[in-house]
Amino acid sequence: MQINLPEVLAEVTAAFARYERALTANDVAVLDELFWRSPHTLRYGATENLYGYDAIAGFRAARPAAGLERALLRTVITTYGQDCATANVEFRRCGSDRTGRQSQTWLRTPDGWRVVAAHVSLLAPPPA
Repeated sequence: MQINLPEVLAEVTAAFARYERALTANDVAVLDELFWRSPHTLRYGATENLYGYDAIAGFRAARPAAGLERALLRTVITTYGQDCATANVEFRRCGSDRTGRQSQTWLRTPDGWRVVAAHVSLLAPPPA
């Protein structure tokens, strides 16, 4: 298994950056495009569990567009061979003292790199 082949890492890093821009701009069309259109796709959010592309797209369409700005504190992208990758980030929403975590599994499909599984969670606030 070849880890972090430079050309594959560059592709996934670009796809992740596109996702991040779409997320903070609430560009639902791009977010929908970057998730695999499959009933096998899943996304565990901070307050919801979504099974299948349709559920994820429905959530995105109904989600408020305010308060999506965030700072990435740490990003780790790792590729495995030519067709699989993970992207993991720690983030902080603007105006919040809570640290969030996001993990994504990316798969190369005939349509390009797509998120096949995602998880978002928030750590407890720091003690006062």
